[in-house]
Amino acid sequence: MHLLVVEDDPVIADHIVSGLGLFGHSATLARTGSEAMQALIDQSHDAVVLDRMLPDIDGASVIRHMRSGHSSVPVLMLSALGSVKHRIEGLQIGADDYLAKPFDVDELVARLHAIVRRGAPRLDSVGLAVGMLRLDPSSHRAVYGAGAVVLNRKQYSLLAHLMRNADRLVTRSMLIECVWSYSFSPGTNIIESNMSRLRTALQEINCDPIETQRGAGYILRSERCT
Repeated sequence: MHLLVVEDDPVIADHIVSGLGLFGHSATLARTGSEAMQALIDQSHDAVVLDRMLPDIDGASVIRHMRSGHSSVPVLMLSALGSVKHRIEGLQIGADDYLAKPFDVDELVARLHAIVRRGAPRLDSVGLAVGMLRLDPSSHRAVYGAGAVVLNRKQYSLLAHLMRNADRLVTRSMLIECVWSYSFSPGTNIIESNMSRLRTALQEINCDPIETQRGAGYILRSERCT
């Protein structure tokens, strides 16, 4: 893998980059948020290791910038702020995982492998379609009639799972397990916030097939895709 490491502490940065090298991975190092955003433009990366506290633009702002631009590159956020509240905040703004400092490089690499594997397009998503709504895995777009919209990684995964189960109830716990690979509920509105953004994206192409079953889950109605 080629990673973007965003860390302003030179000791920690060297520890990460050297550790990644021992596992056969290469890394580009950025020491500020602005350097990170430029690196994301200049190169492609399999994942980003992102410090939360940076000297110019903080890590949260970098993630928001990435996700607003529809970047689906997985992000592992690092922070000395390791409380449950801070971990939840990191996940809600778009991080794929959160690791508190100090940490072991072995665990960091294992977590990176997990989020990259989780975000890889599934083979059965090729040609996935319900009525006029289809998913294009090569561009991460939802296509409906003549319209198309780019989805971020979580939106794409949510829609793919709903489409595979069209006209059937998909529960919150099913989405937590299949899309986030959690075996437990994080106790936040992480599904609701991502589902809201997905529905807003689909409405941009005049498609609104997702029905909320309050207290139960979601159903993608195939008749709304014709």
